[in-house]
Order: sequence, then C-alpha cells, then structure tokens
Amino acid sequence: MNIRDDCNYTKTHQWMREENGTVLVGITDYAQSQLGGIVFINLPEVGDVVTAGEPFGEVESTKVVSDVHSPVSGTVKAVNEPLADEPERANEDPYEAWFIEVGNVTDTAELLTAREYRDYLGQPDEKKA
Repeated sequence: MNIRDDCNYTKTHQWMREENGTVLVGITDYAQSQLGGIVFINLPEVGDVVTAGEPFGEVESTKVVSDVHSPVSGTVKAVNEPLADEPERANEDPYEAWFIEVGNVTDTAELLTAREYRDYLGQPDEKKA
C-alpha cells in the first residue's frame, strides 16, 4: 500500500498535500483499493467553499457510493476535470489523480502524518522494515 510521506491524511481516507500556497486533495491508496473500480466522481465547482470534515463530493465504484470529505476549509481553486471522463485514474495513481485544489485555507480537520496513518491502518512503517 502506498502511503506518501509528503501528504497528511484523514481517518476518512483522504489525503492533502500543500503546493505553492494551496492544498491538493484526493483519496488515499487504501480508499481506492477498498472501493474497487471507480466509475464516477462527483466534484464541486471552482469557487465553491469546502469545510474541514464535511463532504464535498462522491465517489461511485462498482461496489458502493462514498462521500469524500474535505481535510481543509477554504475555496475550491481548481477541479481535476479529466477525472470526469477518466475516473479510473483515481484507482491507477490516487496521489496524482487529485480531486480538488483548495486556496484561502482557514481550518483543517484532524490530520494524521504518514506514520500516524500507517499506524491507524495497522500497516508497518516501511522505514523500519
């Protein structure tokens, strides 16, 4: 399972990564593996406000429809438009297939470091192995 050290994580299996003063948000490798084949992703519009800990979209897979929760509060600056036509990209590389870019961040949900997220999932710390 891929858990990147340059991201922070939520217990609802979203990741966030700060880049150039904004935050990219997506689902974790664990989440995409549990969901199975992703067939549809519903995302907010540019300019929408997202709230830390609250749903901002949905992911539909061959198994289930799941809410996607925002790890931060702020304004949606960009949406990963190619996911509308190719939602399976979230299965192939969940850390590059980000969902939204958020600016004007004012708050965060409870965030976990990569090590804390590994512990939460019961995964061994690869750096110790």
